[in-house]
Amino acid sequence: MDLSGLQMIDPGTPGQGTVRAIDGFYVEFGYQPDAVGRGPGRVNLMGEHTDYNRGFTLPIALPHATYVAVAAREDSMVRIASSLADGVWSGRLGDIGPGRVTGWASYAAGVFWALGQEGIEVPGADVYVHSAVPLGAGLSSSAALEAAVASALWVLAGRDPDELDRSQLVDVCIDAETLVAGAPTGGMDQCAALLSSPGTALFIDFDRFSCYDVELNLEDTGTELLVVDSAVRHQLTDGSYGNRRLECERAAAVLGVESLRAADPATVNTLTDPVLRARARHVLAENQRVEATVSAFDAADVDRVGELFIESHASLRDQFQVSCREVDAIVDVLVAAGALGARMTGGGFGGSVVSLVPQERIGPACLSVQSAFRTAGWQPPRFLRLAPSEPASGWRV
Repeated sequence: MDLSGLQMIDPGTPGQGTVRAIDGFYVEFGYQPDAVGRGPGRVNLMGEHTDYNRGFTLPIALPHATYVAVAAREDSMVRIASSLADGVWSGRLGDIGPGRVTGWASYAAGVFWALGQEGIEVPGADVYVHSAVPLGAGLSSSAALEAAVASALWVLAGRDPDELDRSQLVDVCIDAETLVAGAPTGGMDQCAALLSSPGTALFIDFDRFSCYDVELNLEDTGTELLVVDSAVRHQLTDGSYGNRRLECERAAAVLGVESLRAADPATVNTLTDPVLRARARHVLAENQRVEATVSAFDAADVDRVGELFIESHASLRDQFQVSCREVDAIVDVLVAAGALGARMTGGGFGGSVVSLVPQERIGPACLSVQSAFRTAGWQPPRFLRLAPSEPASGWRV
């Protein structure tokens, strides 16, 4: 089957990503970097909008990653450049903090500030970013950037790259995103980028702040994970994501619980505000779906996984209202073309769909989505074929 007309997003190899970051650094700044950090994107298999409600999530790290080359400076300046953006952001270490940096560079600059808050002294530095993680696709390009910068700066600060304090760097990256960049995320993306293991998904309990690996057994079942980027872009800082979080907090307050994780399904039905009731119903049911998905993967029951994907998307579309026509169309077309299940992944309002597809149906599924988008007159979708990858790392050049 000829798939040459599809826009497939190739992750490249770690070696290729490293070389592009080092070469880009040299072209931009005129000398060689001292260290490189790598941070993977993520796709969430189940558990959307549950992390900030202290619930469960099940992400995997992508082979598509961000690579960051860094070099220490003798002064306190920080300069940040990227292959995906024009110009160079610059500022002094003392000037970086909440409300002081805007735009994409805030995610990288925020890591400098957050490391300092954790007592890890980093010098001024030049930073060059190269990324294979699609921007705005709901695959957490921001956390990939943060994890790559944090891993590189860990090495630049004289720490052993083999002794990366992953839990501490999760906190650093969360603070960089929420406090400096101003995106009210719940921490799943940073956990996935720094704590995942190759070949497995990461079950995260945000109430107990614990996690463990989940084997997916995809090769044994003849299935593959396919992600489709709808090309509809959404920024988490535009207010829509934050509004959903506030609605969940209001629902919890009305119910008299600290978070929706502690809510009882029977009491949720007593909520008189239909919006708050719908948001709470999604969160409680989504937590149950995460646990059910883990059980289904454990049993190699891919048909059940597919059913749970479809149920989750319906809830995100109808109860949480974070989908859009293009994403809904992708889900419907994939299932009609033979996918076992498909669902919106990420914060919503655009972004990507993750699906579980029999290997022999990957080609027809991709072509069906492309045809549907062409007929509708929409921007061409992009496709990612993937397997769970390794977490963030840093090393000296």
